[in-house]
Amino acid sequence: MRDVMAAPGRLPESLAVFAQRRFGPKADRAVRRLRASRPDADADELRTRVVAHGVRRASAEGAFVGGPFILLVPFAFCAALLSQAQSMLELAALEGKDPTDPERTAELLVLQGVYEDTDTARVALAEPAAQSAEEGGTGKRRGRFAALWELIMRMARLLGLITPTTETRLLTRIGLWALVGAVFLVGLVAPLVWLPYLAFSYRRSTLALLDRAAVFYAGAPAPRRGNRFDPAMIGATVRAAFSLLVSLAGVAVVVGADLHIAGGRWPVLGIVLVSSSFLVGGWWVWRRHRRRND
Repeated sequence: MRDVMAAPGRLPESLAVFAQRRFGPKADRAVRRLRASRPDADADELRTRVVAHGVRRASAEGAFVGGPFILLVPFAFCAALLSQAQSMLELAALEGKDPTDPERTAELLVLQGVYEDTDTARVALAEPAAQSAEEGGTGKRRGRFAALWELIMRMARLLGLITPTTETRLLTRIGLWALVGAVFLVGLVAPLVWLPYLAFSYRRSTLALLDRAAVFYAGAPAPRRGNRFDPAMIGATVRAAFSLLVSLAGVAVVVGADLHIAGGRWPVLGIVLVSSSFLVGGWWVWRRHRRRND
């Protein structure tokens, strides 16, 4: 995070280098375990399993963004991008390519759509970070808030969360942006509303990315499984509904009890909505933290 905050313009390169160095050996071990656990599986089945696991992992990171803790968004986006990179490295390992080879770093940038070919990506990776920071501007010079905002936007674009393609109709793009705005406003008082929206967005973008990776390494996308219902999506929707009900219950109590502060009801409603948002979001983060430590 220090590196990408210092030079947001080098976000893709920083993450790709880190992902290859950190997750290359892990991807190699994961593919070895998968092959050992399913010795009779063909290449298509193995690719399908890698893609399915990668989509679930990225969707879980997307769901973690749900909550009132806006400052955690860059960290969650970083985790999701690195999760996608790990899945791409696993697909490379399935096709006999060494995921620990630095060449995979350039390939990650091409698959993310940052560069058109690996030659251009290698040149960009060889560029000194200090020079890129001077050209793109450092976080200190441009202000921390501006650097953070640029960082979040670049992450969201890399993840495919806010990039309706130029081929999409104008009304469709307007509708998608309106949906983002509506979810954001509702999420201020019912934070877990973000869960199904971002889980779906991460699922869609990760599937598209891993399809490109499968075509790049194997020549064809991984076959799709026939499951129509995703348990993770169902769980996210249930949690979102629970979040909304908690806020509505708080409003009902205020109205039913006719509570006032300084002669008005709106201050009480504001306190209840903000408090319920933080309580539900905090409960969600605490439960995930406890599960990981169990």
